[in-house]
Amino acid sequence: MRNEIIVSVLVGCVFTACSTTEWVHPNKPSDEYVSDYNKCQNAVTKDPKFQQGSQLMILNSTERCMQKEGWRLVERSN
Repeated sequence: MRNEIIVSVLVGCVFTACSTTEWVHPNKPSDEYVSDYNKCQNAVTKDPKFQQGSQLMILNSTERCMQKEGWRLVERSN
């Protein structure tokens, strides 16, 4: 179990370091992202289908909610 946690953390760090994407909304400033994300995440975690679900399922559902709110995950221009 301990090794699985360590591997998960390392994989997450690798993907985060390589990430070149960001959430953008056509009509909202970027500082409203956190508020909308928290609202979506709270709605998903209150759904009985996800109370015993995996973190990946919760993340996917939260991202779908963000897209319904108008947010889009786009590649960052350097």
